[in-house]
Amino acid sequence: MSAVRHTGITLARTWLRRAVLVVAAGLLLLLAGSLITGHGLNVRSFARSMLDLIQAVSHSQSVISPNPGDFRNVVFLHHSVGTNLIEQGHVREKFVEAGYVFWDHGYNWQGLRDPAGQPTGYSYNVPSDNTDPDGLASIFAQPVYGIPLDTLSGLLQHDVIAFKSCFPASQITHDEELAQDKAWYAKIRDVMDQRRDKVFIVITPPPLNPAETTPEAATRARAFANWLTSDEFLNGHPNVFTFDLFGYLAEDDPASPDYNMLRKDYRDGADSHPNQAANQTVGPLLVDFIVKAADRYRPISPSP
Repeated sequence: MSAVRHTGITLARTWLRRAVLVVAAGLLLLLAGSLITGHGLNVRSFARSMLDLIQAVSHSQSVISPNPGDFRNVVFLHHSVGTNLIEQGHVREKFVEAGYVFWDHGYNWQGLRDPAGQPTGYSYNVPSDNTDPDGLASIFAQPVYGIPLDTLSGLLQHDVIAFKSCFPASQITHDEELAQDKAWYAKIRDVMDQRRDKVFIVITPPPLNPAETTPEAATRARAFANWLTSDEFLNGHPNVFTFDLFGYLAEDDPASPDYNMLRKDYRDGADSHPNQAANQTVGPLLVDFIVKAADRYRPISPSP
C-alpha cells in the first residue's frame, strides 16, 4: 500500500470517527433537551425550544420579583379565551392600577408577554402546547430547577400563578373522564401544597357553546367546576384559590335549554369563545379575585 493511499485511508477514518462523535453528541443533546423541556425528539421543535430556553434563562432576573413574598408578580397561563379576556377585559391595566406586575403566557408560538403587554420573544415551552387537565398535570409533574429549564420552573419565577384549560376541557363525555380530570387536579394540588411560598389561582374551564356540546357533557362540566370551587378541593390548602370562570359564563337557569352552556348574552353564533361583553364583565372580577387572594394569603405566608 502506497504512503499516499495509507494517509488517505487514515484521514477518512479520522473524519468518520469525528462525524460519528458529532452525530452521537447531537443525539445526546437532543435527548437531554427533550427530557428537560418535555418536547419530542423533533429537530425543528428542539431547536426552537432550545432557543426559548436560552432566552428564558438570560431574561430570568428581569422576570423574578424583586420582592419575593409580596405576591405582586402574577403570571397567567392560558390559551385564546385568556387572551381575549386580558385584552377586552382590560386585565393588564387593572393590575397596574392595583400595583401589580402582570405577565401572561398563551400558546407557545405567542409565548410570554411582559407587564407592558409586549412579547418577550420566547415561551416557557409548554409540552405539546397542552393546557387541558392532563397537560397541566404533566407541567406540575416536571422537576423544579433554579432557572427556567422547563415550564413549571418558568412559572415558579412568579409569585402568583394563575392557570386554566380552554373550553374543549368542558367537553366531558363520560363520568370516567370527569373522575380522571379530578384525579389530575388532585395531583396538581399535591405539588401546589409543596410550594407554600407561592399563590396558585385555579381557573375553571369556560363552558361550551350549545352548538358544540350536549346537556350531559355540560352537566359534567358544571360538576367539575363545582368541585374545583368546593371545600373538598380547597380546604386545608391555604395558598390555592379557585376563580369560577365557568360559573360566571354559563347559563344558570335549570329551565333553560342552554343550562350549563355559554349563556346567550356571552356568545356570538356557534363560537365557544366568550364575546366582548363577557370579557368586559369578567375581566375586572378576575383581577379583583386575584388581588384579594394575594392580600388574604400574604399575612400567613411562610418567610421567603
